Amino acid sequence: MFRPQDKSRLWYLLLLFLFQFYNITGGLFPDPKIDIPISTQVMIAYGSGFLMASFFPFYFYKAFELKLLRWHALYGVPLFLMLPYFIFFVIVYAINGKLNVDIKFGMIVPLIYALVLLWVMFKAIRKKYETDRNKNEYLEEIAIYCAVIPWISLTFFGLVEESQLIEVLFTNTGFTVITIIFITKSVKRARLEYKELLELNMVGLNSETFEINCQRYQLTKRQVEIVLLLRRGHSYKNIAEGLFISEKTVNNHIQNIYEKIGASNKVELIYKLANRA
Repeated sequence: MFRPQDKSRLWYLLLLFLFQFYNITGGLFPDPKIDIPISTQVMIAYGSGFLMASFFPFYFYKAFELKLLRWHALYGVPLFLMLPYFIFFVIVYAINGKLNVDIKFGMIVPLIYALVLLWVMFKAIRKKYETDRNKNEYLEEIAIYCAVIPWISLTFFGLVEESQLIEVLFTNTGFTVITIIFITKSVKRARLEYKELLELNMVGLNSETFEINCQRYQLTKRQVEIVLLLRRGHSYKNIAEGLFISEKTVNNHIQNIYEKIGASNKVELIYKLANRA
């Protein structure tokens, strides 16, 4: 079971991988010197762009919990982005070999859909932040708007074949903003979790209640030791060194503990073990 912060990190790493793949293939292909058929190089180069653009709405749907994007992330993108790619840039291009013609017709639907998607994403962002705003949330909302626009431009660049430098600048700007948002949210989440842990520690831990809950959730002796060290604020690395086990083993134990207890973070974990059901 992945915790929310683990899932957020996973989506970001996948986005990073696709971004690097897009940059590498866009920079290398097509090149006659490479021992790969030009037609295949073109398919891969355009495919990386379509794949990048397709994952983007899904990333925002998951990472920022934009519920209005669900249909587009799961169904709209495969229908209006990936399907045109396979029809025009794989099947039709393999038959006629006329890239200019395929671009002309193959990018019509994706371009129109990108404009629709832009409107839906703006609406979803607005809805998420329309209540209980403060100064920091305004900044985050504006940052998300700034991250969306460069990525939506991918379909436009695919149609007009603008300078690669301009295309890279736009996409890198979008990714940079997303990275800043990701780091900022991770730091805020870590600080909040640490503060809540301190508050729980100040209240104290009833050993009898703790032992009863550990038995109820069927925690092993090793898992109990790890929970107590987590409560004291030790990092995974420190726990591993203290118990003479690997950091990976500590992580596996903690994931199992979360699953047994049904907790999504350290604060919820400690709270459930420290209080009577």
